[in-house]
Amino acid sequence: MNYQQIKIDVADMFIFIGVWIDRITYWVMTNEEIKTNRYLSHQHRGGIEYQIGITDKNLPEFKEYEVLPEHLGDAVISKRKSTK
Repeated sequence: MNYQQIKIDVADMFIFIGVWIDRITYWVMTNEEIKTNRYLSHQHRGGIEYQIGITDKNLPEFKEYEVLPEHLGDAVISKRKSTK
């Protein structure tokens, strides 16, 4: 999966959704977590848009951001409080 056109400074929080045949996964990341993620790269030269690629090789590294759908709201609120 390649999440593109991420504008880090436009939002405080991002929810990424991964869809497979047999499951759906949600990841909640703050803009600071995205800024420091080693898989973040510029989408266009010198632009303000970034991208993050999640593959079968790095999927375990995103486990810490994984959230069950019924806890999405709580995760966003909790992460927001911890960044203030």
